[in-house]
Amino acid sequence: MHIMFVCTGNICRSPMGELLMTHYLSGTTVQVSSAGTRGLPMHPIDPSSGRLMQSVGIESSGFRSRRLTRQMADNADLILCFEKQQRKDIVTLAPAAVRYTFLLNDFANMCDYCARNGMIAGKTIQERLQSVIKRSSMIRPLIPLPMDIADPHGREFDHFRIAAEQTNMAIRKILKSMRKHYVVAPAPVRSQIVA
Repeated sequence: MHIMFVCTGNICRSPMGELLMTHYLSGTTVQVSSAGTRGLPMHPIDPSSGRLMQSVGIESSGFRSRRLTRQMADNADLILCFEKQQRKDIVTLAPAAVRYTFLLNDFANMCDYCARNGMIAGKTIQERLQSVIKRSSMIRPLIPLPMDIADPHGREFDHFRIAAEQTNMAIRKILKSMRKHYVVAPAPVRSQIVA
């Protein structure tokens, strides 16, 4: 399974999503990547996002951003983005991706709903995530409206911390929902992302 995080520039939010999810899923066969709808190819992670990752023991100096292409979107199994406009941009670029492209918070709420209602099927994390994707159109009306995770680019460090905490919380909610046959890796160093 290939999970892709997508934001706008692929230097602030989606790199943190990629690096956190990669940490939590280490030791599995799940592939995690990221890109930006207006990605800045080969640009390093924003220093504030890098600082937050460093604060929890995740190395980010080798990260380089990419611009999302239709082929990337078509090759993903699950795309998690941060704003409603990004979802529109992704499905305009790759119409078939509409079935597996979600706002991060929205997908986290779907996973939580499915877990609480015994709707997750499968033994592997891949099968369990796919079971939520398959049920997504049915459960969408039953959960809270999706919320954006605001872009911290060009803003004070606290905005990066908020985006990182919201991203981490959503990822952990997804993985906790998958946990019946799967153990979530421990949180990096501290349970909350702080610097």
